Amino acid sequence: MAVNYVLVQKGNPSDPKAPKKFYAQAKASGVLTLKRLSREIAEGSTTVSDTDVLAVLNDLTKALRRHLENGEIVRFGDFGTFQIAISSTGTEAEAKFHPSLIRTQKVAFRPGVDLKETLATLKYAKVSRD
Repeated sequence: MAVNYVLVQKGNPSDPKAPKKFYAQAKASGVLTLKRLSREIAEGSTTVSDTDVLAVLNDLTKALRRHLENGEIVRFGDFGTFQIAISSTGTEAEAKFHPSLIRTQKVAFRPGVDLKETLATLKYAKVSRD
C-alpha cells in the first residue's frame, strides 16, 4: 500500500515576488479510532478482548498526559518518544524573562527504530485533491 499525496502550490513567504512552486502534501486515506485499534489488537490475541485492550489504551493515554504535564519525556520503546516542546519571545536579559512570554507549546514525537524503518520503505501515490 502507498501513502497518498496531493500537490499544493505555495509562495515563498520571505520573497512574495518569487514564482510559486508545487510541493507534495500527504493526504490521509482514513482515520483509525482508538476503539477500532483495540479491536484490531484483540484479534491478534486469544486471551484479551477488545474491551480489555481499549481499557489499557485509555489508561495509556491518561498516563501519557500525566507524565507530559510533569515535564517528563515518555519513551515507548522502539515505537518512539513523546516530549513537550515550547517556544518563546526572547528577552535581552535573563531576569526580564517570565512564563507569559512562552508563545507556543506542542507535543513533540520522535519516532523510534521501528517507525524509522517504516519511513525508509514507504511508497507514494499521487491522488486528486478531492
